[in-house]
Amino acid sequence: MKTGLKKKDWVLIMIIICVAWLTVLVHIFIGGKGANRVIVKIEGAIQDTYNLSEEGEYEINGGTNVLLIRNGKASMLEADCPDQLCVHQKPIALNRESIICLPNKVVVEIESGTSREFDAVTR
Repeated sequence: MKTGLKKKDWVLIMIIICVAWLTVLVHIFIGGKGANRVIVKIEGAIQDTYNLSEEGEYEINGGTNVLLIRNGKASMLEADCPDQLCVHQKPIALNRESIICLPNKVVVEIESGTSREFDAVTR
Protein backbone atom coordinates (compact mmCIF):
# COMPACT_ATOMS: atom_id res chain seq x y z
CA MET A 1 0.00 0.00 0.00
CA LYS A 2 1.41 3.32 -1.05
CA THR A 3 0.77 6.48 1.02
CA GLY A 4 1.42 8.94 -1.76
CA LEU A 5 3.94 10.95 0.28
CA LYS A 6 7.22 11.78 -1.41
CA LYS A 7 10.61 12.28 0.18
CA LYS A 8 10.13 16.07 0.17
CA ASP A 9 6.80 15.66 2.02
CA TRP A 10 8.51 13.66 4.79
CA VAL A 11 11.27 16.27 5.05
CA LEU A 12 8.66 19.03 5.39
CA ILE A 13 6.79 17.05 8.07
CA MET A 14 10.03 16.52 10.04
CA ILE A 15 10.90 20.24 9.80
CA ILE A 16 7.46 21.21 11.12
CA ILE A 17 7.76 18.74 14.02
CA CYS A 18 11.25 20.06 14.90
CA VAL A 19 10.08 23.68 14.84
CA ALA A 20 7.12 22.80 17.07
CA TRP A 21 9.38 21.07 19.61
CA LEU A 22 11.84 23.97 19.54
CA THR A 23 9.02 26.40 20.23
CA VAL A 24 7.86 24.35 23.22
CA LEU A 25 11.40 24.10 24.62
CA VAL A 26 12.03 27.83 24.22
CA HIS A 27 8.76 28.61 25.99
CA ILE A 28 9.56 26.25 28.87
CA PHE A 29 13.18 27.27 29.45
CA ILE A 30 13.29 30.93 28.44
CA GLY A 31 9.69 32.15 28.70
CA GLY A 32 9.15 30.68 32.17
CA LYS A 33 11.98 32.66 33.75
CA GLY A 34 10.45 36.06 33.02
CA ALA A 35 6.93 35.02 33.83
CA ASN A 36 5.12 35.00 37.15
CA ARG A 37 6.54 38.25 38.41
CA VAL A 38 5.16 40.78 40.83
CA ILE A 39 5.83 44.30 39.59
CA VAL A 40 5.67 47.14 42.12
CA LYS A 41 5.13 50.65 40.76
CA ILE A 42 5.18 53.89 42.72
CA GLU A 43 3.74 56.95 40.97
CA GLY A 44 3.83 54.96 37.70
CA ALA A 45 7.54 54.09 37.86
CA ILE A 46 8.71 50.53 38.48
CA GLN A 47 10.36 50.34 41.89
CA ASP A 48 10.87 46.58 42.32
CA THR A 49 10.16 43.24 40.71
CA TYR A 50 9.73 40.04 42.72
CA ASN A 51 9.37 36.40 41.73
CA LEU A 52 5.92 35.07 42.60
CA SER A 53 7.42 31.69 43.56
CA GLU A 54 9.76 33.16 46.23
CA GLU A 55 7.90 33.75 49.48
CA GLY A 56 8.60 36.77 51.65
CA GLU A 57 7.53 40.12 53.06
CA TYR A 58 8.75 43.25 51.31
CA GLU A 59 8.56 46.89 52.42
CA ILE A 60 7.35 49.21 49.70
CA ASN A 61 7.66 52.98 49.41
CA GLY A 62 9.87 53.40 52.47
CA GLY A 63 7.67 51.18 54.60
CA THR A 64 4.28 52.76 53.88
CA ASN A 65 3.12 49.38 52.52
CA VAL A 66 4.19 45.78 53.15
CA LEU A 67 3.76 43.23 50.35
CA LEU A 68 3.36 39.55 51.22
CA ILE A 69 4.15 36.82 48.70
CA ARG A 70 3.04 33.36 49.81
CA ASN A 71 1.84 30.20 48.03
CA GLY A 72 2.20 31.81 44.60
CA LYS A 73 -0.03 34.77 45.52
CA ALA A 74 0.68 38.38 46.42
CA SER A 75 -1.28 40.47 48.90
CA MET A 76 -0.88 43.74 50.75
CA LEU A 77 -0.15 42.83 54.36
CA GLU A 78 0.04 46.36 55.81
CA ALA A 79 -0.50 49.94 54.70
CA ASP A 80 -0.51 53.25 56.54
CA CYS A 81 -3.36 54.65 54.44
CA PRO A 82 -6.64 55.52 56.22
CA ASP A 83 -9.07 53.38 54.18
CA GLN A 84 -7.04 50.10 54.11
CA LEU A 85 -8.75 49.02 50.86
CA CYS A 86 -5.53 47.54 49.50
CA VAL A 87 -5.07 45.42 52.64
CA HIS A 88 -8.60 44.00 52.40
CA GLN A 89 -8.30 43.15 48.71
CA LYS A 90 -8.02 39.43 47.82
CA PRO A 91 -4.57 37.98 47.01
CA ILE A 92 -3.60 38.20 43.34
CA ALA A 93 -1.86 35.54 41.23
CA LEU A 94 -3.14 35.77 37.65
CA ASN A 95 -1.85 37.82 34.75
CA ARG A 96 -2.76 41.53 34.87
CA GLU A 97 -4.41 41.36 38.31
CA SER A 98 -3.45 44.27 40.52
CA ILE A 99 -3.64 45.76 43.98
CA ILE A 100 -3.79 49.54 44.11
CA CYS A 101 -3.17 51.80 47.08
CA LEU A 102 -4.30 55.26 45.91
CA PRO A 103 -3.22 57.31 48.95
CA ASN A 104 0.36 55.98 48.72
CA LYS A 105 0.35 55.84 44.87
CA VAL A 106 1.41 52.16 44.91
CA VAL A 107 0.39 49.64 42.23
CA VAL A 108 1.24 45.94 42.56
CA GLU A 109 0.65 43.98 39.35
CA ILE A 110 1.14 40.36 38.28
CA GLU A 111 2.90 39.54 35.03
CA SER A 112 2.30 35.89 34.29
CA GLY A 113 1.45 33.34 31.66
CA THR A 114 -1.60 32.27 33.64
CA SER A 115 -4.86 34.07 33.05
CA ARG A 116 -8.42 33.47 34.13
CA GLU A 117 -11.45 32.55 32.13
CA PHE A 118 -13.96 35.21 31.13
CA ASP A 119 -16.72 35.89 33.64
CA ALA A 120 -19.09 37.08 30.94
CA VAL A 121 -19.17 38.35 27.40
CA THR A 122 -21.05 41.52 26.53
CA ARG A 123 -21.73 43.48 23.39
